[in-house]
Amino acid sequence: MKASKKLLATLAILLAVIFVFAGCKSQGNSTSDGRQGGSGSSSSNISGTLTIAGSTALQPLVEQAANQFMSKYPSVQITVQGGGSGSGLSMVADGSINIGDSDIFAEEKLDAATAKQLVDHKVAVVGFATIVNPKVTVDNLTKQQLIDIFTGKIKNWKDVGGPDQKITVINRPASSGTRATFKKYALDGKEETQGLALTEDSSGAVRKAVADTAGAISYLALSYVDNSVKALKIGGVAPTVENITSGKYPIWSYEHMYTKGEPTGAAKAFLDYMISDEVAPLIKQLGYIPISDMKVSR
Repeated sequence: MKASKKLLATLAILLAVIFVFAGCKSQGNSTSDGRQGGSGSSSSNISGTLTIAGSTALQPLVEQAANQFMSKYPSVQITVQGGGSGSGLSMVADGSINIGDSDIFAEEKLDAATAKQLVDHKVAVVGFATIVNPKVTVDNLTKQQLIDIFTGKIKNWKDVGGPDQKITVINRPASSGTRATFKKYALDGKEETQGLALTEDSSGAVRKAVADTAGAISYLALSYVDNSVKALKIGGVAPTVENITSGKYPIWSYEHMYTKGEPTGAAKAFLDYMISDEVAPLIKQLGYIPISDMKVSR
């Protein structure tokens, strides 16, 4: 009987030690924000609120990725806005938003000291097409003709092989990364005409204006080009994915998502998600190009 009692007591002590050890191990695997660390890590407890703004060229991709992310992590609320690359960069730099979307590098828009505070997260490549109203019969322009149209030297389609019709140039505002990219790579840095042109502040508004305005011409991210407008060849080269990735068509840019300092919490989780296999199908589906497909770089 004494031996039996001694055996039971020993077993009880061993069980107590096992429970204590298991409890310590569980606590050791928990991170400071409540997520489980180690090899069995889980992000099921990701939570927070994010505001993302800037490039309207990137906006469709970010919106759809954000909707997927919020379905996966219901404790995260993400608001995605446009406003232009310049606005996105300025707002993330002053801390009024969490992530600033941009078609251009921060140092192209901000002073060097401010740009150094931002961390660049490249998520895709986007091509830009010169678009016209579908009734414009011109299908191709030389680069010089393109420059002359946007700088106001050529004002009628008949001067480039089209009908006797006034050319209506539709610009983007100075804050636009699309405008900066087009100016740099399509117009060789030349300033677009002012006073003789209309200005629209978003990619969607540009598409509608070109579709609704006789003789109109503008430029648009390929992610927005549809049958309501017509994309032109430049120097005989069409704005296709194949021509962009090979370097034959030069009007493209990286799509950046900037944070002020290294991201943490929900911001880091979402930026990691943007370059994950779950978002990869969206990139091609929406007309963007995976960075890994590019055979040229900038």
